[in-house]
Amino acid sequence: MQKHILLILIDGRKKSAVNVQKILTEWGCLIKTRLGIHDGVLDNCSESGLILLELVGEKEKFEELERKLNLLPGVSTKLVELNV
Repeated sequence: MQKHILLILIDGRKKSAVNVQKILTEWGCLIKTRLGIHDGVLDNCSESGLILLELVGEKEKFEELERKLNLLPGVSTKLVELNV
């Protein structure tokens, strides 16, 4: 059994988050689990963040999602495949 995890690092969250969210919404049927992490709260909110996605479906679709996200400025991704 394989698990596919997409790591998304966002620099400049306030500028990039809206576009990242639009893409994730378009591809939402592939997303089984989503976890977002960033430092700080309230007035001390960090400009960088990390999103971890557990994906389900076809690997080709995961790679296309990764490609689309990587086209956004300030966004970098890494698709990880784990054998369980």
